[in-house]
Amino acid sequence: MASLTETLSRHGLVGIDTSIFIYHIEGSSQFVGPAGDALNALARGSFRGVTSVLTLMEITVQPLRLGRTIAANEYELVLSSFPHLQIVDVDRTIARRAAELRATYRLQPADAVQVAACLSHHATAFLTNDKGIRRVTELEVVVLGDFVQDS
Repeated sequence: MASLTETLSRHGLVGIDTSIFIYHIEGSSQFVGPAGDALNALARGSFRGVTSVLTLMEITVQPLRLGRTIAANEYELVLSSFPHLQIVDVDRTIARRAAELRATYRLQPADAVQVAACLSHHATAFLTNDKGIRRVTELEVVVLGDFVQDS
């Protein structure tokens, strides 16, 4: 099996789910290593990344809930200035595409929006840790957990 970075590097543009950033930021799960590998490859320009503005919401909600506004601001700054990463707004076209994805694959709303945003910008892969997104056939779904080394 190819490594995670080899798998992602086969694609010019990779959609990146929020969980990848959260694992990297929190640094405390079994997924931190592969998440860091993927984000380091993105930063080096091994591929370009795309995510929707939902990622900004999802990575800042916990620090804001804890009253850590400075941390939330820092997360937003890191995300918005991450090399080779485009953060896309959700518009009517993406919303409609998300509805189609939900209808076809029974995705959760946030997942459907993330995938729709990435597809609308012509991503050919989507990096996530949600195995349920594998139902989507319009792009290669790469599940982070498949690259965790057993201890």
